[in-house]
Amino acid sequence: MTIFLPELIEPRRVIAGRTFDFDRQVAVMAVVNRTPDSFYDKGATFALERAVEAVDQAILEGADWVDIGGVKFSPDGPEVTAAEEAERVLPVVLSAARTHPGTVISVDTFRVEVAAAALAAGAHVVNDTTGLHDPALADLVAANPQAQLIITHSLAKPRTHFPRPSYADVARDIAAFLRDRVDIALSRGVRPEQIIIDPGHDLNKNTRHTLELTRRLDEIAAVGYPMLAAVSNKDFVGETLDRPQGARLEGSLAAEVVSILLGARIVRMHNVRAAVDAARMTEAILGWREPAYLKHNV
Repeated sequence: MTIFLPELIEPRRVIAGRTFDFDRQVAVMAVVNRTPDSFYDKGATFALERAVEAVDQAILEGADWVDIGGVKFSPDGPEVTAAEEAERVLPVVLSAARTHPGTVISVDTFRVEVAAAALAAGAHVVNDTTGLHDPALADLVAANPQAQLIITHSLAKPRTHFPRPSYADVARDIAAFLRDRVDIALSRGVRPEQIIIDPGHDLNKNTRHTLELTRRLDEIAAVGYPMLAAVSNKDFVGETLDRPQGARLEGSLAAEVVSILLGARIVRMHNVRAAVDAARMTEAILGWREPAYLKHNV
């Protein structure tokens, strides 16, 4: 089998006290949103106790990583202040850090003050889905050498619409954007071993754009930093298969496996148990993981 193995910059990362070897390992990131209007769960984990339970369940199902958010990416809906966002996110971060040592905790935010409070509360990763729109996030991570920074391709300002996006060459444009933003981060003191990239599936992209970037994900992985693929239950899956929310699991898993084969080393997924099994089976087929046991025809 021919697969794409990117030449990674600092593939071995110590995060939350755990060593990840992204040359031969895939981390599964679970999603927990304390928002009343998130696109996937429609507020099922908005209540604090439900969010805490969702973290516990994700770890039980094998997640390596939990991504906690308090503001949805879409600009639809009421504005959420930084204080409100912090009030939503910090109790979940504190609970996860206390209850699940060794689990990577990321906070999905574009606000420096929220990210700083989350790192102080026990988070390990700043997941900025706005393409380092505020370079001060890089300053924050540079000042916290144990932290990681996810730099995502996203053209719009935070929580603003970006109608009818167009690209001269979607994969080439995304790779160039990410290289530029990585250079900004490095220039502000972020170390190479702190950087993760994300091509931003569906973010300011239509379904044709996202299908092409997924098909050419190896070109984006070639930027050289461990790459996150956030493909779970997104509109490109729904529009491709004509499936509503709640019926996109199979398409999401297919996108997950293809992304891994083309260089993704972190996958952000809602259906944790199924996503973990898909990732671990892919690792085993690639020769990166031993079977759990051997009995058949032995």
